[in-house]
Amino acid sequence: MSHPWLCPVPCSAWTAPPSPTVAGSICPLPPTDLPSGLSRVGKTSLIMSLVSEEFPEEVPPRAEEITIPADVTPERVPTHIVDYSGNGCAIHMAYAILWHCLSCKQYKTCYILASSNDISLLPLILVGNKSDLVEYSSMETILPIMNQYTEIETCVECSAKNLKNISELFYYAQKAVLHPTGPLYCPEEKEMKPACIKALTRIFRISDQDNDGTLSDAELNFFQRICFNTPLAPQALEDVKNVVRKNLSDGVADNGLTLKGFLFLHTLFIQRGRHETTWTVLRRFGYDDDLELTPEYLFPPLKIPPDCTTELNHHAYLFLQSIFDKHDLDRDCALSPEELKDLFKVFPYMPWGPDVNNTVCTNERGWITYQGFLSQWTLTTYLDVQRCLEYLGYLGYSILTEQESQASALTVTRDKKIDLQKKQTQRNVFRCNVVGMKGCGKNGVLQALLGRNLMRQRQIRAEHKSYYAINTVYVYGQEKYLLLHDVSDSEFLCDDETICDVVCLVYDVNNPKSFEYCARIFKQHFMDSRTPCLMVAAKSDLHEVRQEYSISPADFCKKHKMPPPQAFTCNTLEAPSKDIFVKLTTMAMYPHMTQADLKSSSFWLRASFGATVFAVLGFAMYKALLKQR
Repeated sequence: MSHPWLCPVPCSAWTAPPSPTVAGSICPLPPTDLPSGLSRVGKTSLIMSLVSEEFPEEVPPRAEEITIPADVTPERVPTHIVDYSGNGCAIHMAYAILWHCLSCKQYKTCYILASSNDISLLPLILVGNKSDLVEYSSMETILPIMNQYTEIETCVECSAKNLKNISELFYYAQKAVLHPTGPLYCPEEKEMKPACIKALTRIFRISDQDNDGTLSDAELNFFQRICFNTPLAPQALEDVKNVVRKNLSDGVADNGLTLKGFLFLHTLFIQRGRHETTWTVLRRFGYDDDLELTPEYLFPPLKIPPDCTTELNHHAYLFLQSIFDKHDLDRDCALSPEELKDLFKVFPYMPWGPDVNNTVCTNERGWITYQGFLSQWTLTTYLDVQRCLEYLGYLGYSILTEQESQASALTVTRDKKIDLQKKQTQRNVFRCNVVGMKGCGKNGVLQALLGRNLMRQRQIRAEHKSYYAINTVYVYGQEKYLLLHDVSDSEFLCDDETICDVVCLVYDVNNPKSFEYCARIFKQHFMDSRTPCLMVAAKSDLHEVRQEYSISPADFCKKHKMPPPQAFTCNTLEAPSKDIFVKLTTMAMYPHMTQADLKSSSFWLRASFGATVFAVLGFAMYKALLKQR
């Protein structure tokens, strides 16, 4: 079976093989084809011969504007044709291609046209008309001009009288607009331009799903199917690789196509006039005519109503797991700096800074673990969904999962008011704002969520400090994400700092002035709200002093129907206790629970027991899956 990688371009314009439907945004804008040149070279005759399929005996001074409907063109786009009469204003209107016509008998016309200032920056077809009047080809005269002016896509000899190459002219005109050579290839250097190489390299890396540096037969078949919607016959696949082997010593390795071989094939397509093959691939992977990823590809529409949040769905987590596995070459369940850099080679910039390592779980060497990797993606989705869509676009989510867009990776949660009415939630990510005066131990609480004791926290550099921390917490056997945010320690909180699912009020038991700040913030922002709050007595390993407030922390909590203050310290030999995180997550999941429920020891025992059991089971299951890989 023929396929886009091998079949030659047919000469007939309107019987060209079906190509993938071209997006409306790149359709030629009227006027599209603008035959222009000196008078009496046959411009008008060309148009009339195309329309009537016969040579007109009487030719008017100028043909009427016509539109070729999309359904009769191979590229499925309408083509608007204007007979340019010498009025310079017409050329500077919104057109997509410029034609210059010349008579094969008028060689000097070539040089007059070549000096025209109107041809710059436009794809150009140079047409030699009236070929029926000469018995020889004028191509030798035209070729030097083609080599000198890169705007000229191709040149064609034709005859309006004999209907020779008439339909072909307009086919090549469409092709020059939809599949221009200029952005892809430098004819002087006889090689692809850097921007094209960069784009194709990214496409290769995305398509190399096992990250072994080559495209296997299975990967090539998948690539062929998603780009051209055509199956690749085994013999055709071997033919492609044989072409590469004959021309490039390192184009095929271990029976797979290397990056050099992949780039060589596309160079070959362009040199043989098969630009549409390369453009089809580029556009399938989200690129525009300037070889930039389009906003439509990176930022698909996603409607998020008020009081709703965004989360990754099951399919997105499976995709991200495959991305992690692809780059975790040593199978140590963590990404080294080199592995992480390799993962982000398909990005135009490094998206994660050193603060990420203090936002999610890492191993003892400070490398982001599997759980930490998924947690960071969860955080990005929750806090900045547009950036998440952009990142998934760089990774090729919609292409590899064969979805319409990366918006299919996300779930928009229902309104929080509905959760309160139904007394249950479908959310999996809960935001907890951590409030307290400076130096009370808020950062210690954040780092404790990641399993870091005080000794490990002291190794964090000040410039790498993170004001967020996210990790999984198990409540009643359900895995949920708890997102902690260290808000400002100013006298008043802004509106954004009060929007959350639960509040963690932290005071230092060793500082007599610490609790007063928590009490004041609670009264100002949360006393009359439905947001549950938990008071945390931090640095409980130190001597507890009397707080300079009218009532004790315990009495304050009792008065305002809050759970009693929770003693907490991260000055431990092992990882700090996660009890307060289970309680915070539970309160966020069940904000309607009464004070009696929250004070019940059996309630917290059930929640904590589920957390312990499922944390152990979850880690064991992942290790088992890793061994299977």
